[in-house]
Amino acid sequence: MMQSFVARRLLLAANSLRTGRCFSQVAQKEASIQENGVPVPKMPSFDYSPPPYTGPSAEEVLAKRREYLSPSFFHFYSKPLNLVDGKMQYLFDENGRRYLDAFGGIATVCCGHCHPDVVDAIVNQTKRLQHSTVLYLNHAIADFAEALASKLPGNLKVVFFTNSGTEANELAMMIARLYTGCHDMVSLRNAYHGNAAGTMGATAQRIWKFNIVQSGVHHAMNPDPYRGMFGSDGEKYAKDVHDLIEFGTSGNVAGFISEAIQGVGGIVELAPGYLPAVYKTIKNAGGLCIADEVQAGFARTGSHFWGFEGHGVVPDIVTMAKGIGNGIPLGAVVTTPEIGEVLTRRSYFNTFGGNPVCTAAGHAVLRVIEKEKLQDNAFKVGSYLKQRLVELKDKHDIIGDVRGKGLMLGVELVTDRKLKTPAKAEILHVMDQMKELGVLIGKGGFYGNVFRITPPLCFTKEDADFLVDAMDYTMSKM
Repeated sequence: MMQSFVARRLLLAANSLRTGRCFSQVAQKEASIQENGVPVPKMPSFDYSPPPYTGPSAEEVLAKRREYLSPSFFHFYSKPLNLVDGKMQYLFDENGRRYLDAFGGIATVCCGHCHPDVVDAIVNQTKRLQHSTVLYLNHAIADFAEALASKLPGNLKVVFFTNSGTEANELAMMIARLYTGCHDMVSLRNAYHGNAAGTMGATAQRIWKFNIVQSGVHHAMNPDPYRGMFGSDGEKYAKDVHDLIEFGTSGNVAGFISEAIQGVGGIVELAPGYLPAVYKTIKNAGGLCIADEVQAGFARTGSHFWGFEGHGVVPDIVTMAKGIGNGIPLGAVVTTPEIGEVLTRRSYFNTFGGNPVCTAAGHAVLRVIEKEKLQDNAFKVGSYLKQRLVELKDKHDIIGDVRGKGLMLGVELVTDRKLKTPAKAEILHVMDQMKELGVLIGKGGFYGNVFRITPPLCFTKEDADFLVDAMDYTMSKM
C-alpha cells in the first residue's frame, strides 16, 4: 500500500511538470485523502503569527539541558519540541509551526497562553512593585484573597498563598494534623498530591514515590468506575475508608484528601455517592476533609467552578494551584477562620507566597474567567468534545474508556477491551503521530495509557473537531 502511495505521488509530480501546475498544490490536494480514505485533519485558522525566532535550536537547548539540568527531567516525544511562543490555545515551535495545545501545560493555562489581560496585570504590577513580602501591606494580595474567597461556599474565606500545588497540599495536611491533634491521614490509591515529603506520602502511585519515610497515610480503595471492583457504586468503595479507620488507626484521624477528578491518575472521576459518604465517615472520626482542586478547579469541569461542587459536598480545606495563575507560580490554601487560626500557634511564613506580581495575575485570571464566560465555554465545548470522543470509541477498539467533565477529559487506550490491557506502546505512537499533525496532548494514569485532555478554557468546537479528527486519523492508520 505504501509503495502504491509513493508511486502515485511520483506520477503526480511528473504530471505537474507537464501541465505546469505547482507540485506542492497537487501534493496538498492528494494529501487530503490518504490510502484508507480518512481525510487528513486540517487545523483551524488562527489570526496570529509569532515574531521570528533567533534563539538556540532544539538540539542546542537539549544539549544544555542534558549537561546543566537535573537528569530527572524527562520530555515528551521521540523528538522533543522547542516551544518558543504561545497565543491562547496555540503554541509555536522554533520554526514558527503552530500546534493546538490540548494539555494546557498540565491543566495550568486556563485563560489561554499570553492572554493580554493577564499579561497586562503582570507587567503593570512588575513596573510598580515586583516584591515586598507580606510583612508590608499591599493591595494586590488582599484584593485577590477577597475575590478568591467569594468563589468558595460556606465559611471558606481564610487564604494562605503558596507557590505550587505541592506546597498547598503540604500545608493543608499540616493544618489538619495541627487542628485535630491526630497524625493519621486517609488518601486514595492512584492519587497524586505532590512530590515533597508529606505529599509523597499521600500520593499512591509507585512511580512518583521515593523510598523515604512516609508515615501516617492510609490509602483507601480507589472509587474508579472503569477499573474498580464495584463499578460506579460509590458507597461500596466508601466502606473501605470506614474499615481503614476501624482497623488501621486509633479511631480518630486528622483528615482525608482527594481530588474530585484524579488528574495525574488518568482523569478518573470518583464514583457517584462516594465523597458524601466518605466525608461523613471522616467527620465521625474527628477529621477534616481536604479538596485538592489543583487541576479540577477554576471552572475546568464546566458544570461548576470547583470539582468538589459536582459531588454536593463542602470541604473544610481547599487547595489550589495551576489554573489559579494561568502559568504564574501560585498556589493557595483556603479554609475557615477557626481552622486557619492553628497557624498562629507558631510563626509560619512563606517568602514568595502572596507575591504582588503573582496575586495580580491570579486576580486577572478570575476576571477573565468571568468576562469571557470560560466556565460556560468549558461546559459546552467539553460536552461536545466528550461526545465526539465517545463516538470515536465506537469506531476504534483501542479506546477502552472515555471519561471526565468539561475540559478535563481522559481517553484510556487498551489492547483488549475485555481484559482492559493497557496499551502502553500504542499510546506513545498515537501521541507522536498527533504531534506531527499539530496536536499536543498529555498522558497519564497508573499504566501511562490514558490521554489527558486539559486544554486552555478558550478551546473552541473547531479545535475539538481537529483534535478528534487527528486522533481518528492516527488510529485509522495503525
